Amino acid sequence: MQTVEQSYRYITAAAGVRSGRPILAGTRLGVHDVMGLLLKGADVNGVVQSFPNLTRAQVYECLAYYEDHKAEIDLAVAEQMAGTEA
Repeated sequence: MQTVEQSYRYITAAAGVRSGRPILAGTRLGVHDVMGLLLKGADVNGVVQSFPNLTRAQVYECLAYYEDHKAEIDLAVAEQMAGTEA
């Protein structure tokens, strides 16, 4: 079975920025921030309206990242909603 390497054009992580969680490159906006909105029922256009500096491509990449790292992002969203985000 062949493995596929995951890489993301718009997503990065940096120690000391949002507790090292994945963020959109060039911003402090976490993938979990975007996914929190989407999971609450926002659509891609709604997210772009909420964060006008984001592109639709960045939001779609957050969706792709979420599909690859669902447990990690679900935990971060839950912590953020509960107010216990690190």
